[in-house]
Amino acid sequence: MSTTTSAMTPTTPPLSPHRWAALVVLAVAQFLVVLDASIVNIALPSIGSQLGLDTAQLSGVITAYVLPFGGLLLLGGRLADRFGHRRVFLIGIAGFIAASALAGLAPNGGLLLAARALQGASAALLAPASLAIVTRLFVTPADRAKALGVWGAVAGIGSAAGVLLGGVLTAAFGWPAIFFVNVPAGLFVLLVLPRLVRRDRMNATDTENTNANANTSNSNSTNTTPAKLDLPGAATVTGGLIALVAGLSAAGQAGFGSPLVIALFAVAVALLTAFALIERRSPAPLVDLAIFRRPAVTGGNLAMLLIGAATTATFFALSVFMQDVLGFDALTSGLTQLPLAGTLVVAAATVPALMARIGARPVLVGALVVLAAGLIWLSFAPAGAGFVSDLLAPTIVIGAGLGASFVAVTDLAVSGTSGTDAGLASGLVNTSQQIGGALGLAVLSTIAAAVTSGALGSGAAPAVAATSGFSAVFVGGALAALVAATLVLAIRPARARRA
Repeated sequence: MSTTTSAMTPTTPPLSPHRWAALVVLAVAQFLVVLDASIVNIALPSIGSQLGLDTAQLSGVITAYVLPFGGLLLLGGRLADRFGHRRVFLIGIAGFIAASALAGLAPNGGLLLAARALQGASAALLAPASLAIVTRLFVTPADRAKALGVWGAVAGIGSAAGVLLGGVLTAAFGWPAIFFVNVPAGLFVLLVLPRLVRRDRMNATDTENTNANANTSNSNSTNTTPAKLDLPGAATVTGGLIALVAGLSAAGQAGFGSPLVIALFAVAVALLTAFALIERRSPAPLVDLAIFRRPAVTGGNLAMLLIGAATTATFFALSVFMQDVLGFDALTSGLTQLPLAGTLVVAAATVPALMARIGARPVLVGALVVLAAGLIWLSFAPAGAGFVSDLLAPTIVIGAGLGASFVAVTDLAVSGTSGTDAGLASGLVNTSQQIGGALGLAVLSTIAAAVTSGALGSGAAPAVAATSGFSAVFVGGALAALVAATLVLAIRPARARRA
């Protein structure tokens, strides 16, 4: 009998009431992780001015976070499974706090980039561990649906709030505030979580039911837990993903035909191919490839890849469009995200009840169609767009689609996981989002640049040409959402609900 089945039987001990308080604390940590991928966008001009960084160097402020985050997520998930979800989470949040303080104090670009890299590496530890804790604490279908509803909402809100808080904090206190804000929030998580989640138990007698009853995120060792880490697998997958993310990020600046980009992609293909061969032969693999036999896990991760692509590119393009074309200042650009974020919260809060009735798969398909419709609508915004007349309604539709999508896709991608692979499944879904974000930003920004250049060559005014480029990004995001919906439709409903 699988560990998941045993955790769902009538013999499961009563659940601790502290699990909901633990969810709140974990959600704060996840919010910080997602927030820091987008909060720097509006602050980049101020950072460049004060630290003397040019446009290419400023893009490194984003890349320095995404590279270690996306590249180390799978390793972080497996470390959490091996050494304990709670233990790895606390190490990750401590590192994130220290890196955030260092970034805010950075006197030059080199130290800022180093701090951002440490932020990304720390996030790669705490993100999969925190989601694994959630899946371990909430074992009944109803509770897990509600918990993952909160989790999905946090993922979407963090992306939207990055633009909002980045504008407000930069305008009020300067760019260091976007990093310093993580310190008190992170300290709250670091101090409170140990009171709500017990220590990891690393002996073979611990069981899934003990984990649920103790309200813990334990990485309980069972007879199937590997005695040691798959270091060759860890090295190849981490190196391969870092090379892939680096290639995608470089492509946005240098183009996909650049020798550097081609070399990075070649390295990524070689390392990831080696990783697949290692995992097939390893007696204790870093990634048990059998997890991809679950249609829901595979389909959920593919959908998250495309949702990440659409979301990252959309928020980046929207913030730049508002400032460079419409002339909004940082504070105004941030405040315009309030309706989107509010709608996202409402949608995310509503979706779990709907999922309980009809399942995650149909909810996700509908949400992706709504997201695509909002992005198509936004693509019609003209160069002289007004917020109320041209941007408000489509961004509200986008918020509804994103809120529902993040909840449903997270539920789908981690469904059916047990104590020995909860961290892995969590690492996979986080990796899919980060890799998708890098892919979407690189591909769609390259397309936008080509469209803008073509419009300028045809005699269009600069603002009109730039607007056409941003419209291409929104249309590309809509296509990604529709492809994701098509992939989810291919999942057989019975498998998607059980997997």
